Amino acid sequence: MDQANTSEVSDGETIELLWQLRAQRRQASPKLPETVTCLAAPDGSLLYLVGTAHFSDSSKNDVATTIRAVQPDVVVVELCQYRVSMLKMDENTLLKEAKDINLEKVQQAIKQNGVMSGLMQILLLKVSAHITEQLGMAPGGEFREAFKEAGHVPFCKFHLGDRPIPVTFKRAIAALSLWQKARLAWGLCFLSDPISKEDVEKCKQKDLLEQTMSEMIGEFPALHQTIVAERDIYLTHTLRQATRCVEAPHNSQKVPAVVVGVVGIGHVPGIEKNWEKHLDINEIMSVAPPSRLSWVLGTVIKGVMVGILGYTCYRAGRSIGRVVLSMPTVQSFLATLKPPPA
Repeated sequence: MDQANTSEVSDGETIELLWQLRAQRRQASPKLPETVTCLAAPDGSLLYLVGTAHFSDSSKNDVATTIRAVQPDVVVVELCQYRVSMLKMDENTLLKEAKDINLEKVQQAIKQNGVMSGLMQILLLKVSAHITEQLGMAPGGEFREAFKEAGHVPFCKFHLGDRPIPVTFKRAIAALSLWQKARLAWGLCFLSDPISKEDVEKCKQKDLLEQTMSEMIGEFPALHQTIVAERDIYLTHTLRQATRCVEAPHNSQKVPAVVVGVVGIGHVPGIEKNWEKHLDINEIMSVAPPSRLSWVLGTVIKGVMVGILGYTCYRAGRSIGRVVLSMPTVQSFLATLKPPPA
């Protein structure tokens, strides 16, 4: 019994020492990079919002500097559960993954997001691969840096703060007209402009960013609404959820939290604007059922695949063809050809 009590006291002392160590490391008036914005919650909790460029070494340094200086209770990053794998992959694996867009990835994207949204995701992956190839740098380095640094801070929690990407893609596609979808797909397919690291660093300049956003709004206002403005609202909601008083582990008292948020710098103005507003995220989480036109386009694409499958079975012979057509995967695929309700 005495040994158990001694162990409990020892654990309690260890927790208190770690809490005090973090308090000593936490700078009261930290000198932070220009890309960091500080926002306060009503209970006195503080959010240090780091605006980043997603293919930037200096953004990684900004994130590391901020986390080390403020020793946060929580780190929130602009990722969702569908993109969390990039946190644990090394740079070389991510470079290879970004460049290797194969049939399996196309099928997975379509299965996860539907035909139109899935194909749009593949096109955006192509854009990411283009930037990766130009810079020799995998995306999301600042998020991996945040994950690594958070692991070095006692009692620090790590949260995913972005809206699930299938919801974003489906809402974005639904908001575009057929002509806008075609124009966007064409632009993404034939993207070939050279990009330098200097260009990426310029993305951290707010004046250039605002100019780029203005051009985007002019061409695809609905796309900007779903991909940027709605996610500004969602990110603000999750950041505010994180920026609440925390319980000190050694005495259970509530104390104001210190939070570091890591988001693309394009989201910073929207988060600042929404910070003190009443937000309802239910509306931006809904996804409309696929339209009749979407079903027709999807059926055309699937019809081509069925034709290829049928021709393959014909060339292989009747017996092999029957075996292929009886496979569960093929049966499941054929079942998706049923039209949606009118």
